[in-house]
Amino acid sequence: MTWSATLDYGRKTKNVDIRPGPLRPANIIRNKFPTYKNGSNGIVIKLADGPEVPALKEAVAKETADLLDRRQRLSVRELAMKFEKGLSTATLLSKEVKWRQVALLERDILLKNLKSVLESLRGRVTGKTKDEIEESISMVEILAVQLSKREAELLEEKTEVTKLAKSLKLASEDAKRIVEEERAHAHTEVESARSAVQRVQEALQEHEKISEKTGKQDLEELKKEVRVARRIKMLHCPSKAMDLENEIKTLRKTFTDKSVDCVNLLKELELHKRRKGNNIPVFDLEGLQCLGSILRIVSQNGAAIDISNISVQWFRIHPKESNKEIISGATRLVYAPEPQDVGRYVQAEISLGNETAIAKTTGLVDPAAGLVEYVETLVRKPETEFNVVVLQLNGIDQPKESVHVLNVGRLRMRLCKGKAVVAKEFYSSSMQLCGVRGGGEAASQAMFWRPRSDLSLALAFETARERNTAIMLARRFAIDCNIILAGPGDKTPW
Repeated sequence: MTWSATLDYGRKTKNVDIRPGPLRPANIIRNKFPTYKNGSNGIVIKLADGPEVPALKEAVAKETADLLDRRQRLSVRELAMKFEKGLSTATLLSKEVKWRQVALLERDILLKNLKSVLESLRGRVTGKTKDEIEESISMVEILAVQLSKREAELLEEKTEVTKLAKSLKLASEDAKRIVEEERAHAHTEVESARSAVQRVQEALQEHEKISEKTGKQDLEELKKEVRVARRIKMLHCPSKAMDLENEIKTLRKTFTDKSVDCVNLLKELELHKRRKGNNIPVFDLEGLQCLGSILRIVSQNGAAIDISNISVQWFRIHPKESNKEIISGATRLVYAPEPQDVGRYVQAEISLGNETAIAKTTGLVDPAAGLVEYVETLVRKPETEFNVVVLQLNGIDQPKESVHVLNVGRLRMRLCKGKAVVAKEFYSSSMQLCGVRGGGEAASQAMFWRPRSDLSLALAFETARERNTAIMLARRFAIDCNIILAGPGDKTPW
C-alpha cells in the first residue's frame, strides 16, 4: 500500500485507501481546479468552478445600458443616486477582480508545487507509472497555460472596470454638482416667490386700508350733504310742497265727487227714460264695477224681488262692437265678474212675463289693482300652487273641511289632496275654466273647472285675488300651448 499527498489550498491530507494504478490529478485539485479525463480523441479539460457566472464585462455593460436607458425618466436627485449605486457596484466588481487575481496567484503557486512533486516522482518510478506521471506533467503544463490566459483576461477586465469606476465617479460628482445647483436655484426661486407674495399681501393690506379710509370719508361727506339738503328743504321748500300736496288732494276729492255725481245723473237719466217709455219696474246693479267684486240686481224702489216670477240672464257687451255675448250659466240675481269681463260692460236682462227690464253697468269693468303685474311675475315660474276647497264634484256638494292643492303649471293643471291626485290633465280644447256663475255670497272666490268631459269641479279659493290669478295664469299658459280656456258656452277666436 502506498501513501499519496493531496494539496488543498496549502493543506495536506492523507488518503489511506489508494488503488494501484496511475496518479489522478483530478483528485488533487477536485474543489478548486479544473478536472480532466482521458478521451478517445485526446484530453478534454472541464473547469469545475461551480455554476457559470456572467462575465464581468457583460454585467457592467448591462448596468450601464440600463442607467442610460432610464436617464431621461429620472430626476436629478434619482440620477445622482443611480450614479452612486453604479459607482458602488463598480467598486465591488473591482474588489471581486482583485480576489480572483489573488486566487489565480494561489493556483499558480499550487501548480508549480504540483509540477515539482511530479518531477520528483518521475525520477523514482519506472515503466507504465512513469508514463502516466509524464502525462500528468503535460496536463499540468496545459493547465498552467490556461491559467495564464485567464489571468490576462482578468487584468483586461480590471482595467475596464477601473475606467468605468472612474467615469461613474466623475458622473456621480457631476450629478451631485447639478443637484446642488438645482437646489440653490430652487431655493432662490422660492425666496423670490415668497418676497413677491409678501409684497402682494402688503399691497392688498394697504389697498384695504386706503379703501376703508376713503369709504369712511365718502360716507361722512354723503351724510353731510344729506344733512345740508334736509336743512335746505326745511328752510325753503316745506310750504310750497305742502301747498302742492293739499291742492292735489283737493283735486282728487273733487274729481271723485264729480264722478259719483256723473254716475248718479246717468242712472237718473236712464231711469227717467225707462219710466217715461213704459211702466216696467226699474232695476239697478249694486256693487263695485271691478274685478273681484259682486254685482247684485236690486229694485230701484227698494222693494224685494220675487224670484219665482222673473228670469235673469247676464251678458257681456263689447264697448266698440256693441254685440251681446251671453254668459252661460249666469242666471241668478248675483254675478261675480271674471277676468274675461274686464274692459267690457256687464248687463243683466230681467224677464217679467212678456216684459223685459235691463240693468247695466255705467262703465267698463275695471281690472284689480296690481293683478296683471302679479300674474306676469308668476308666469316666470314653472308652476304655482293654490290652497282650495272642493265645493262641488260633478254637481254634488262636498264637505268643506278638507283642503286641496291646485297646481297650475306650464303644460297641465293638477288637483291633489296630500299624496292622492284627484285630477291631473294637460291643457286641451275640451278643458273648461271660468268663474262660478251660479251666484252666492262666495261667487267672487269660486272657480269652475272641467278638466275632462266626465269630471267637473267647483273650487273655492282663500281670496278673490287668488281666484282671478289662477284663472288668468292658467289661460296664459294654455295660450302658450295654442289652447283657449273658456267657460261653458263662451265664444273663442278659434
